[in-house]
Amino acid sequence: MRLRAFALATFLAGTALGGGARAEAPQPKAVMQTYISLAQAMYGDAASAARDLSKAIDAFLANPTDDTLSAARAAWRKARIPYQQTEGFRFGNKAMDELEGKVNAWPLDEGLIDYVDPASYGDASDDNPLYRANVIANRTIRIGRKQVDASRITKELLSETLHEAGGVEANVATGYHAIEFLLWGQDLNGTGPGAGARPATDYSLDRCTNGNCDRRRDYLKAAAELLVDDLDAMAKAWDAKGKAQQDLLRKSPNEQLATILTGLGSLSYGELAGERMKLGLILHDPEEEHDCFSDNTHNSHYSDQIGMVAIYEGRYTRPDGKVVQGPDMAEYARAKAPEEAAKLEAAMKNATEKLRAIKDRADSGKEAYDQMIAEGNAEGNRVVQDGVDALVAQARAIEALVKKLGLKIEVEGSDSLDNPGSVAK
Repeated sequence: MRLRAFALATFLAGTALGGGARAEAPQPKAVMQTYISLAQAMYGDAASAARDLSKAIDAFLANPTDDTLSAARAAWRKARIPYQQTEGFRFGNKAMDELEGKVNAWPLDEGLIDYVDPASYGDASDDNPLYRANVIANRTIRIGRKQVDASRITKELLSETLHEAGGVEANVATGYHAIEFLLWGQDLNGTGPGAGARPATDYSLDRCTNGNCDRRRDYLKAAAELLVDDLDAMAKAWDAKGKAQQDLLRKSPNEQLATILTGLGSLSYGELAGERMKLGLILHDPEEEHDCFSDNTHNSHYSDQIGMVAIYEGRYTRPDGKVVQGPDMAEYARAKAPEEAAKLEAAMKNATEKLRAIKDRADSGKEAYDQMIAEGNAEGNRVVQDGVDALVAQARAIEALVKKLGLKIEVEGSDSLDNPGSVAK
């Protein structure tokens, strides 16, 4: 994705902005300490939830029944909540963006991993020689000119050999969405009701369906363990000597504040409004929904927004109900740029309401997200477009605040928003 430069003003963020200024602003150093504390808590909770998911997968593999599969799927959905709330840290912090591809990359060409339905998936892709590699069924695979030994499915095989193999981003071999595919299988319902329906017997050693159940078990276990490893690494990066915290503390106060707003602006605009929502709406393609195998997309989008609000307001509620909070960006903005701060708070409230409407529509059973973006579904399309519009307005309000504070940021762009005519149908 391309970056949309937003270079602004020359005055210092610490300078009083005239008669509109209100209560004394917290020091940027204090705002940064809250930001770091939130990152530590959020990524720690994501890693903890991933460990719970790994345990649920172990229990499923020990006794692969419909009930234990259902429990593993529930653990996966639960694990998504704290992770998605971290995504507001991603774009402003290089260390997080570099690790993100291991845990949340999408969309994926699932034929790399396991069997697929040829009628809906197809036999080949001009862009990906490994489109139907099916490593679970094949003990050797060819990557370019190299014949790779895949006789043992290990964490190293997935992360070091298969993930983004051949330089193709769609070769996603690790992370939430690889696990999601292994738990649900393909969603063959198009824009009709229903998610993936992989049978528990795909993991049974004595009642195996669809072949290679032993290798499928190995893949699922390795992917679950890798997710824990990678999220632990993301959490550790926020320790006192971790790369993310050290990178942040080397920046000037203005650059630190800009880091916060870069993450929120880029997730609001290019990533969530653009690549995850508007693109699917333009194409009316269920393959473009974020959690496409499980029909969990509505929850993931909503959690992104809840996380952005938490980061801006400096207040995060952990899964156990405990609250992490401190001096925050919102307080700083209210003191330095009250008019712009009020507009951003209103925009965030509106975006939260619009994404909540998508979530409520799906949770009610009326229709899943992939049905909302279906061609000809005017009402569903409108609900999703309302979410897109609200996120764009939120990003614009962030830009206005940046300008008033005299900061400089780059907001992630998206052809889906900036040049929709270039998006092929």
